[in-house]
Amino acid sequence: MGESADLISDLPQSILENILTRLSIRDAIRTSVLSTKWRYKWSTLTDLVFDEKCVSPSTDRVIVETNLVRFITGVLLLHQGPIHKFHLSTSFLQCRPDIDQWLLFLSRNGIKELVLELGEGEFRVPSCLFKCSKLTRLELCHCEFDPPKSFNGFSSLKSLNLHQILVSPEAIESLISGCPLLEFLSLSYFDSLVLSISAPNLMYLYLDGEFKDIFLENTPKLVTISVSMYMHEDVADFEQSSDYNLVKFLGGVPLLEKLVGYIYFTKYLSIGDDPGRLPITYIHLKTIELYQVSFEDANEVLVLLRLVTHSPNLKELKVSASPIQLFPLEEESFDLFERDCFDYKLPRLETVRMTDVSGIRNELEFIRFLMGTSPVLETVIVTSSLSDKDARMEMVVELLRFPRVSPRAQLLFLQD
Repeated sequence: MGESADLISDLPQSILENILTRLSIRDAIRTSVLSTKWRYKWSTLTDLVFDEKCVSPSTDRVIVETNLVRFITGVLLLHQGPIHKFHLSTSFLQCRPDIDQWLLFLSRNGIKELVLELGEGEFRVPSCLFKCSKLTRLELCHCEFDPPKSFNGFSSLKSLNLHQILVSPEAIESLISGCPLLEFLSLSYFDSLVLSISAPNLMYLYLDGEFKDIFLENTPKLVTISVSMYMHEDVADFEQSSDYNLVKFLGGVPLLEKLVGYIYFTKYLSIGDDPGRLPITYIHLKTIELYQVSFEDANEVLVLLRLVTHSPNLKELKVSASPIQLFPLEEESFDLFERDCFDYKLPRLETVRMTDVSGIRNELEFIRFLMGTSPVLETVIVTSSLSDKDARMEMVVELLRFPRVSPRAQLLFLQD
């Protein structure tokens, strides 16, 4: 009986390459032992992903680090052709000259996507990175980023993710403005940063850190914004101005479809003088999620009302309340819903989810407002933070009395 045919090896080159791309780099290299046809076929892969799984596990950190460096260096030495993607994710390598050498090699091989997720250390991005003119995606974690004065940006970059990076505000702003095709931007774990963003093609923005102030100067195409904003002490940490932050931050994003805010984001938006009606209508905004909103603060409640009433196509609203304080409410906050809010209609709102509700007047009045102005409302989910059974029952009774303009609206009351 003759030898069985090697059907896999005789497949078209494009299919063989597809098979290899679905394997880890370690397993792809192991295919060299299958036959002479497979030997070094992996060496033309354009996407290279490395992590600790590339080497044998060990309890000795030095051994893992040494083996990982040898493995990556060996792969790059044997590689043939361009490398479009290089992804390194490890906590074992922090500040080593080997990384500099790898980046120098990549800068000469047409790198398009570069991801460096390193452990906490003092790795400084080498100057050769700024010569990678074909980069379309850049992700850096735990690095020092200091572009040379001659650097004018990445003309092809579409995605930028910087996590816990040591960099000056001027360098970040210069980098962003020097990437005219940028569509995705994520900045996280930055301290006391005043940031101006000018990115005419930006569509997705994710911010997480202690931002004192943020200016969206030229971002007309933004469709998704997610902001987690922290501060050390109190609202004084934010830059104070008579300009209304809600308008300053969201006044130039007419295409916005989804807005998500955490921690002190609503507090930040509430700073400044409220102009009444906003100068913009968010006709594309369908989802709003605001977490830890202080319903004891009339200015924060007003931000919530301004956003909701200027989003005629809003479909989904999620709001969590911050824990109530020990000081009494100001009476002026009670008339927010009696000024002109009930003149508005929310014609597309279908789902409302309110969590951590303690039953204070502004929380209940806001729910009343939503139920009385949303003709296609289907579900209102209220999750209470109250531990007292009688207090919860009183809240349920009051909620059930609220008029509903939607005949399909259902009220669901849950306990944390």
